[in-house]
Amino acid sequence: MRGDPSIRLRIISAERVRASVGMREAIEAMREAFGQLSAGVARVPVRLRLDAAAGVTLFMPAYLGRSGDLGAKIVSFYGGNPKRGLPAISAVVMLFDSQTGVPTALMEGGYLTALRTGAASGLATDLLARRDAAVLTIFGAGAQAPTQIEAVRAVRPIREVRIVSRTRQSAERLAKEIKGVEVKVFDDRSAAVAGADVIVTATTSLWPVFDGHDVEPGTHINGVGSYTPEMQEVDGTVIQRAKIVVDSREAALKEAGDLIIPLHQGLIGAEDVGTELGEIVNGTKPGRTSETEITFFKSVGVAVQDVAVARRVLSSATLDPASVVSL
Repeated sequence: MRGDPSIRLRIISAERVRASVGMREAIEAMREAFGQLSAGVARVPVRLRLDAAAGVTLFMPAYLGRSGDLGAKIVSFYGGNPKRGLPAISAVVMLFDSQTGVPTALMEGGYLTALRTGAASGLATDLLARRDAAVLTIFGAGAQAPTQIEAVRAVRPIREVRIVSRTRQSAERLAKEIKGVEVKVFDDRSAAVAGADVIVTATTSLWPVFDGHDVEPGTHINGVGSYTPEMQEVDGTVIQRAKIVVDSREAALKEAGDLIIPLHQGLIGAEDVGTELGEIVNGTKPGRTSETEITFFKSVGVAVQDVAVARRVLSSATLDPASVVSL
């Protein structure tokens, strides 16, 4: 049976996603998305996790009621892929017309995921870091690292970037990609944390990547790498010392090992996970309250982020007619 020619689907590549939306626009998309989420006008089921023999696939739908954006992301994490010459993370995002349910666009989601994850850290840094923050330390030199660095630099006058990675080779490779700022590669994790104004953890580590006692007063931390209850990039010391802000309270308490493990250890209570980023956006909860306060933003990733950025991609993308297909 021939498809209805009135249903036309746009296919958008990673290259066109990258060309369509810049970091500052992505940060504004996060402001809108998290604001709607915390205002209760977005519908976001907790993502469905499907485990396979070699990896895991996550299904993440969302509807943003205020802006009328409807869509879903499917993302897979396969740790053995790099040995096959494939990315460890692959994804697609599908958008639908919220009035008809008709699919409108299918776009590559790998870069979009890195963009929106970086943009969430950029928004959190803008709302929580000291205004004079100038030294950024990042743990991890993988696919997420470039957009994390770009996002923090978009909102704060960063003059020095410090990189710590599992291998010095990957850290040095990332260092060569960063322009316009002093870049240093560190092997000593305590030295990398000392004097840092913003710290980002973007690893797949199961254990804390630095000692929380080394964090100085006034530091802001973005934790973006761990996404299961068993993964813990940031130790209980940080969690006890810091003001905790999350993207989604419901999702964080189900998925974020950085918080779940200290909860089970009795180091914090569920009431300590009391602020969503969108509540700060909406003005219903305060952000940083002093120059010496340590702040910690825990991101597990929610589908409102993907849908909000994808809508901006669809609105601004210059599309080849060949990329439009009839269903």
